[in-house]
Amino acid sequence: MDNINTNYKTAIMAITKKGISIAKQIQNQLDNSDIYVPEKFSNSGSKIMYFPEPVSQKLGSLFSNYSSIICIFSLGAVIRLISPYLRDKKSDPAIVVIDDTAKFVISALSGHLGGANELTLRISGFLNSIPVITTAADVNNTIAIDLLGKKFGWIIEDMGNVTKVSAMMVNEEKIGVFQDSGERDWWDMDKLPKNVTLVSDVNDLLQDDIKGAIVISDKIITNKIVLNKSVLYRPKSLVVGVGLHWNTTEETIQAGITKVLKESNLSFNSIKSITSLEKGKRIRGLDEYCQRYDFPLILFAKDKLDKINVPNPSEIVGRFEGTSSVSEASSITGSNGSLIVPKYKFPPDLTVAISRVRLE
Repeated sequence: MDNINTNYKTAIMAITKKGISIAKQIQNQLDNSDIYVPEKFSNSGSKIMYFPEPVSQKLGSLFSNYSSIICIFSLGAVIRLISPYLRDKKSDPAIVVIDDTAKFVISALSGHLGGANELTLRISGFLNSIPVITTAADVNNTIAIDLLGKKFGWIIEDMGNVTKVSAMMVNEEKIGVFQDSGERDWWDMDKLPKNVTLVSDVNDLLQDDIKGAIVISDKIITNKIVLNKSVLYRPKSLVVGVGLHWNTTEETIQAGITKVLKESNLSFNSIKSITSLEKGKRIRGLDEYCQRYDFPLILFAKDKLDKINVPNPSEIVGRFEGTSSVSEASSITGSNGSLIVPKYKFPPDLTVAISRVRLE
């Protein structure tokens, strides 16, 4: 069987000889995983980390340092041991529990956001175990409100309505979905749950019979009634192009981009990347800005940018940079899409333009 590839760093804890054998099977299939075993089993193998402290203390340290933890002992014991360390579903690691004979693999904590449900299904597959998943969206085969955009890197703007709208979803109350940007394959649109309806205008969500809503948009939503009934997802759909000088500061870049987004009614949380011209050496202010917000920075050669048709070319920029456009051309190129905000000028050293990503 092929190894499982995962972005999570996983701890596997076993406290019996049978459990250690199961842990080794899992580690053979699961990349980036570590096995932890009490010191009394120190002759169990070289790829195992042995610990002298009580299991409760060791589990506490793993809780803060791993994205997921697989516990090969009883569910009741796991519940008691992890209870002091629980915070919230946005930060708690995925917890998967496996019995001493590997008959059951149980998703115990952070099933959706943490990935415990997915991990449970993967492990049960190669152990030939019975997966146990109890989250309502999964057992009812309906939309998991807090998970639908995870694989695309979408951001939920405010978690406040997630529980409420999730309850409406599983109770089959009418849910409206409005989407004007981002990936469209977050669900099989031909097989939407019967209580879910797509709307073409965000104001359609104001209908009295629509009790809850999902909004997928890179635009600022101002209607409070819509916001009060919606989970607002921000897809990574905007590419911000910048033209700047060697000495343009991080503060100038931040102020310029913030102003353009605000005046264009676009969300900061939907920025996918920052683009500009490859000048031969790094621009400190631009690097600092991208590092602060963890934005990918994509730089293009002048020859490539100069071939892009833009609405506002500049002869002066052409003479100094070798391309008649930087902000607009790099934004279009980086998005493979269309320019939605022509360049804003912030004299003397910054221009900003925004394009929306085109999805194939």
